[in-house]
Amino acid sequence: MAWIQRRKFLASCLCITATIFLLVTLQVVVELGKFERTKFRNSNLQDGRTKMEEVPEYLNPFLKKEALDLNRKKKSDSDSYPIMLWWSPLTGEAGRLSQCGADACFFTINRTYLHHPMTKAFLFYGTDFNIDSLPLPRKAHHDWALFHEESPKNNYKLFHEPVITLFNYTATFSRHSHLPLTTQYLEGIEVLKSLRYLVPLQSKNNLRKRLAPLVYVQSDCDPPSDRDSYVRELMTYIEVDSYGECLRNRDLPQQLKSPVSMDADGFYRIIAQYKFILAFENAVCDDYITEKFWRPLKLGVVPVYYGSPSVTDWLPSNKSAILVSEFSHPRELASYIRRLDDDDRLYEAYVEWKLKGEISNQRLLTALRERKWGVQDINQDNYIDAFECMVCTKVWDNIRLQEKGLPPKRWKAEDTHLSCPEPNVFAFSPPRAPRRSSLREMWVRSFEQSKKEAQALRWLVDRNQNFSAQEFWALVFRD
Repeated sequence: MAWIQRRKFLASCLCITATIFLLVTLQVVVELGKFERTKFRNSNLQDGRTKMEEVPEYLNPFLKKEALDLNRKKKSDSDSYPIMLWWSPLTGEAGRLSQCGADACFFTINRTYLHHPMTKAFLFYGTDFNIDSLPLPRKAHHDWALFHEESPKNNYKLFHEPVITLFNYTATFSRHSHLPLTTQYLEGIEVLKSLRYLVPLQSKNNLRKRLAPLVYVQSDCDPPSDRDSYVRELMTYIEVDSYGECLRNRDLPQQLKSPVSMDADGFYRIIAQYKFILAFENAVCDDYITEKFWRPLKLGVVPVYYGSPSVTDWLPSNKSAILVSEFSHPRELASYIRRLDDDDRLYEAYVEWKLKGEISNQRLLTALRERKWGVQDINQDNYIDAFECMVCTKVWDNIRLQEKGLPPKRWKAEDTHLSCPEPNVFAFSPPRAPRRSSLREMWVRSFEQSKKEAQALRWLVDRNQNFSAQEFWALVFRD
């Protein structure tokens, strides 16, 4: 009998233990789910875009708490809010009522709202802005807003005065934009000061036995900046380790070959071993400064930079990067880098700001302090949110002016909101690669044609009637 009672007791204990285990497991699954959703949002916000399919409210990581509360109102209530219509969809949301400070606006990609009386603004993503379909005729109270953070190679038409001035509001990489995105690839001051990936100079000197002084990692070959031509010439005067598809002479580990691995810890640690990195942008535009510039500064590697002519306004200190534009030929640049490579004192002058954690550029400090969005920070709005709220707030400002019987304020973009000169190709003598019809020459021709496209598009939009692609191209190519 006692034996039976002991078995019953052990069985009871086993059941209780199993129940506790199941409850703990369930809690872990719930917490993992929360973590994965947070990680998912962080990864999607890395480049500022929030493209996603519709999901239930309780699973949508991009809906703010305010938006959820507002969406619980009756649908008819949304008719009293200004409608912001994403004409070239970026967020992918069919409809969302979102709070912007004291104001609220209804954001949607649903084009059936085109003729809705409360539709006040049309939002365009620059890369997808095209002539196939535009919200014409454009009414007097219809504002156009442009979001374009990318290179001009994505849509050259936007970079000419006739097209950029079609918009009332802009968010671009230019500091002159209504919402400047110049620091879009920089998380904050602390990552610049961080010594997490810094390899001591003595270790780098030892690594030089098997590593070149310079590293180059690019897989987007022959872009408008013609950077590969310059690097090819430079390689004849100094050793360069090139890991990308362009001019590759070394291979990354298999797990780091994907472009999405360029922000992986393993990739960072490989690049951090080098003294210098060739940080060449794919286009030359004022304030177009990408991760190619910020990444080496975060890692403690000296960037040899080619790109934005205004980059000196954004350096952490006066001596934190080597500017290609200051050298008349790759030969002179190679000679200067060899000099720094051989002299620790001269080299350390370029990383002194990093070692001391001192950023002297007040423009950079102010821009990071005052920007209304964050980078890879789930506790802050991303710059898409900030763009939407900028437009929403300005629309509401005009509504309040009209309610007082005052004329609305008219905002208008200027050509400085996207400023890029004509692409250029490097011409070294004797040439290191055969001259051929390639992407190098194509970018110059593309830029020239985009001028005609911009003029044709402006004429058609000013006519304020719908037009066909045939009409557009007939204007572009007429004599």
